[in-house]
Amino acid sequence: MPRTIWSGAISFGLVTVPIHVVSATEDHSIHFHRVHLEDMARVRTRKVCELEDREVDTAEIGKGYEISRDNVIPISDEDLRDLPLPTAKAIEIAGFLPWESIDPIRIGDGYYLAPDGQVAAKPYKLLRQALERSSRVAVARYAWSGRERLGLLRVRGEAIVLHAMRWPDEIRDPSTLLPPPVELTDEEIDGALALMDTMTRDDLDAPEFRDTYTEAVAELIEAKREHRQPPVAPEPAAESGQLVDLMAALQQSVSKAKESRGEDTGAHADVHEMPKKRAAKKTPAKKAAAKKTARKPRKSA
Repeated sequence: MPRTIWSGAISFGLVTVPIHVVSATEDHSIHFHRVHLEDMARVRTRKVCELEDREVDTAEIGKGYEISRDNVIPISDEDLRDLPLPTAKAIEIAGFLPWESIDPIRIGDGYYLAPDGQVAAKPYKLLRQALERSSRVAVARYAWSGRERLGLLRVRGEAIVLHAMRWPDEIRDPSTLLPPPVELTDEEIDGALALMDTMTRDDLDAPEFRDTYTEAVAELIEAKREHRQPPVAPEPAAESGQLVDLMAALQQSVSKAKESRGEDTGAHADVHEMPKKRAAKKTPAKKAAAKKTARKPRKSA
């Protein structure tokens, strides 16, 4: 069983549900140690006091807020634990929203909420079934690791899941990253939709969603352990020097997707020779934007 990360209660109006919080995910990534390449010994990080120039142990280390270089305010774990917050020992539900109204960019890691003992069984089931039947999610506040957080409660099977959420001011405005205005034809949009249809899957069990990086790292480690040559990465396709227009790129992508699934493919995309470089020419803004749209995607034949 995963270890308990936090213990407290869900506060749902006057209903209290004692719970344990456990991680809902596992990390299967391959991790490395830092080593001294000359003798392969471990390289450790040592905690050194800047003023005394000596290593200090964990018992001597605490938290501090730096107002200026010469003025640091000490903050203890007890100070943070005793903050006058109603969420210090409870996940306090603040409201209920439709799932569709939550922007996914605000949703973080997930944790399972497990009922704490027999006394919590009935109110836990009550909240879970109410969430399920209403097709809503609960938005709550709670305090972990010295700060108050926003969370989302939803149903997964027979369990309630808590997702950490970011506050609104933690989401950056993407408007400065948007491309300049361009025009798209109905044929181009239909081509993109056709490509989406050929790439549609029923679930995440398809081979395309496998962690090939971790598999490749594991194979590399095994090859080195057995003192044999690791697998060689395939050579990237050479640039053809040809320019594919947007519609041709979409048609060719649809054909390749169908071919990978064993379906009958249509005609191949037409390609055009790469135009020779010429001196820049002034054009009206609108025409320049349209020209940019046609030349942007580049793909090998």
